[in-house]
Amino acid sequence: MLRITPTLEIDEALISESFVRASGPGGQNVNKVATAVELRFDVGRATTLPQAVLARLARLAGRRLSADGILVISSDRFRSQARNREDAREKLLELLRAAAHSPRVRKPTRPTYGSKQRRLEGKARRSGLKAQRRTRPSLD
Repeated sequence: MLRITPTLEIDEALISESFVRASGPGGQNVNKVATAVELRFDVGRATTLPQAVLARLARLAGRRLSADGILVISSDRFRSQARNREDAREKLLELLRAAAHSPRVRKPTRPTYGSKQRRLEGKARRSGLKAQRRTRPSLD
């Protein structure tokens, strides 16, 4: 089991990895060795995740989530396969942790009496300034 938060975890059997040739750093090594990792997580079979988390995950994943419910994460930042593998798992955990965090509900509030008074005083001050700039008709 892979722990996401203290209360949430997923089965590692739902994660599969495949290795492909990378396009990132590595020089001649890149052309010979499959160091890039393509991690696949089957979201549809993840029964331990609540529906709210799955909905947020679908929104956060965007194009990385296929129509079949497979989340695809790739990594080719490093030269070694092991580091790319760790990087892909970290990306998955970050995404799952972000989905597990529920946003706080905003309670709409009204402006206070004092804030209304300050706003009106500011408007009156500005109005007075502009009134001083106007040209006055001469009394000849």
